[in-house]
Amino acid sequence: MAETTTAMKEKPTATRPVRQGKLRSIYHSRWFYLMMIPGLVYYILFHFAPMAGTLIAFQNYNLMKGIWGSPWVGFDNFRVIFDNPEFLQIMRNTLLISIYKIVGNMVPDVILALMLNEVRVLWFKRAVQTITYGPYFLSWVIVYGLAFSFLAPGSGLISTYVRDMGWGQIDLLTNNDFFRPMLVLTEIWKNTGFGAIIYLAALASINQELYEAAVVDGAGRWRQLWHISLPGIRDVFVLLLIIRIGGILDAGFDQVFIFLNARVYDVGDIVDTWVYRYGFERLEFGVAAAMGVFKSLVGLVLVVGANRIAKKVGGSGIW
Repeated sequence: MAETTTAMKEKPTATRPVRQGKLRSIYHSRWFYLMMIPGLVYYILFHFAPMAGTLIAFQNYNLMKGIWGSPWVGFDNFRVIFDNPEFLQIMRNTLLISIYKIVGNMVPDVILALMLNEVRVLWFKRAVQTITYGPYFLSWVIVYGLAFSFLAPGSGLISTYVRDMGWGQIDLLTNNDFFRPMLVLTEIWKNTGFGAIIYLAALASINQELYEAAVVDGAGRWRQLWHISLPGIRDVFVLLLIIRIGGILDAGFDQVFIFLNARVYDVGDIVDTWVYRYGFERLEFGVAAAMGVFKSLVGLVLVVGANRIAKKVGGSGIW
């Protein structure tokens, strides 16, 4: 009994140095914790707090009654989504556009980064980076304005040139066959420079002694590219690929919404534009929120699945 009492008395004194060590560590890193506060506040206000709005997906939401006063309808909003005749079409459009963007955007990013990594003339490398990175700062409204100035039927630069050459009239902005390629091409033009910067940072972190050893072994540029550069950016590529797969139902609302018109609804109407019409035009907020919950669940399943596959195949993933 006396030994037990003695142990109980010694336990607090044993944990005290541990607590003091933690407090001392926090104090020494206080500026890092201080810099974390804006990011934490952002995620709390704009990512975690809005999760309470998922309750709308199970309600016949009324703006005047609010979340707590609107009647509960269970899974009726989800039935409206899955019974809608447009559901399969918008899912198909969303998946196709997302897959086209993943393939058509990530591959040019890698190619541009590898090409810039081989450039030894510093001023030329910086000039190319600036030119390719510049369009990233343009809004999709400006990008559509540029596309309209070139492709508008009757008044666009390209369409006018084709007409004046006697090759007929083209109307690419309202062409179902050209709409998806136009989305991918404008996405590549706008975002490739920014994506290449991420891979350039990964290439810069590769140990240069590996390249020197490869040169000693007689490896040329292509061998160095295949055996050193590409494996060096593999983890970054897998990470970005998993993130993109998780957002596969986010086909780029802002871009599609601006480029979309009535003639290309069959190939361009996606989940987010459908949600916009139901939520803001028809004021059926419950149905729009239900689609958001469905998208989140699909994204969660895809991220977890892609991460497991990546770990089994390549040994690396997000977690």
